[in-house]
Amino acid sequence: MKKIGVGIMSGTSLDGIDVAVVEINHYKENTKITTIACETILFDSEVINKIKDVIDLEKSNVQKITSLNYELAIVFSNAVIETFNKNNLDIKNIDFVASHGQTIWHQPKNENGFVKSTLQIGEGAILADRLKTTVVSNFRAADIAAGGEGAPLVSYVDKLLFYDKNKNIALHNLGGISNLTLLAKNDLVAYDTGPANMMIDYAMKKLFNQDYDYKGLCASKGNLIPEMYEEIMNLNYFKCPYPKTTGRELFGDKYTELLVNKYSKHDRYDIINTLTMVTINSVANEYKKLIDKYGRLDEIIFSGGGAHNEFVILNIKKRLVNARVSLIDEYGISSDYKEAIAFAILGNETLHKFPSNDIKATGAKKRSILGQINYYYEE
Repeated sequence: MKKIGVGIMSGTSLDGIDVAVVEINHYKENTKITTIACETILFDSEVINKIKDVIDLEKSNVQKITSLNYELAIVFSNAVIETFNKNNLDIKNIDFVASHGQTIWHQPKNENGFVKSTLQIGEGAILADRLKTTVVSNFRAADIAAGGEGAPLVSYVDKLLFYDKNKNIALHNLGGISNLTLLAKNDLVAYDTGPANMMIDYAMKKLFNQDYDYKGLCASKGNLIPEMYEEIMNLNYFKCPYPKTTGRELFGDKYTELLVNKYSKHDRYDIINTLTMVTINSVANEYKKLIDKYGRLDEIIFSGGGAHNEFVILNIKKRLVNARVSLIDEYGISSDYKEAIAFAILGNETLHKFPSNDIKATGAKKRSILGQINYYYEE
């Protein structure tokens, strides 16, 4: 039975709210999806500052988090309404909404007295009431309850849509954080390789007053700063075995600002080049390890905002010459909206009561039905 689903994704880069309206037919391996409309609705600066405040351990408090949990749900619902209005769609036709929420903290392991946990905000009950439909949200909690890290979850969708028993295919998202799914012929591996756009974007704002490095033009004008590069690449995260996940807690604004200030005597183009080479080589290094284990890599399919960074894609191609490098747009899925579409698919699985975490990706001890459901009721 065909349903109209809406996926809402707000990532670590804080570049806006991705809204994907899709038609979904069937479920599990029989899932068929058609994209109806996609939009990115920008956050206003006040909301961005509030998100950054609740992420910052020194500025955050329980009142700010609680308030923003409800405020973001209003912002998300307005983004959905705006998307439907822009595309002349009838919002009454929505069958369900699947919202990833805004991650404000991700604690993938028990550490320093803190229990493994994650928190995405944007209250599902508010979304359900304002959009007058069923809402699935808080997807990551069930996987953590089952012993996993709560991420990555999109690997389940990657397998549904792209698995080929005769090939080793990787799906790679370059958002704020860089993450991969390797669909090996007889295995699945998924984890975060490190930063993608997060550190570059912060430095671009600080040094050039631009939101991002368009096509990697600034990086292409710079040269590597070896000391800076080694300082970042010597972080323990790059040495940890998978499954592993990371986020703003490690590669966010605070760490990037420290680096930018420390190496401020260097040319600003060199700083952007160095941060970009960290992204490039942390990706390529992981694939070389996977190739050693699983053999030839047939194709890497890139998505996310970083897929538009031609300097990044070109240099990854140079490092991995035997793999075909492509963009997910070639398969009828927008690079910019792949994750929003994926969460719509995950929401569809939840509403059919099917588990959709992949234990090889998250490290969970068992499969789980993801998400919490808010139903809309009208008397």
